[in-house]
Amino acid sequence: MLASVNLYSETSSELNRFLSNFYNSTFDLNNKLNWKKEYANPIELAEIIGAFVDNCEKYHLNMWICLDKDVFIRITSKNADSIIKYLYERFPY
Repeated sequence: MLASVNLYSETSSELNRFLSNFYNSTFDLNNKLNWKKEYANPIELAEIIGAFVDNCEKYHLNMWICLDKDVFIRITSKNADSIIKYLYERFPY
C-alpha cells in the first residue's frame, strides 16, 4: 500500500496557494477543495507535513495522512513532530 497525504480546504484558493509555494511552481487543480498525493516512500511525507505545520497560520487547510489501509491521521501542530518521528522509526530506509 502507498502512503498518502490529503489536503482539504473550505476556500478555493488556499490549496493552490499552499501547493504553489511548497512546490515552487504554478498549480492548476481540477478540484480546488481537496488534493491527494500518494508516496511509495512514506518518509517523503515528512517534508510536506513540516511545511504544512510551519505555515499553518498562513493557510486555512486540513491535512490527513494514511499509512495503513482505511486509517487516517489528522495532522496538527500538536502531533506533527511525533508523527514525523514515528515515520522515521517505522520506515527506517
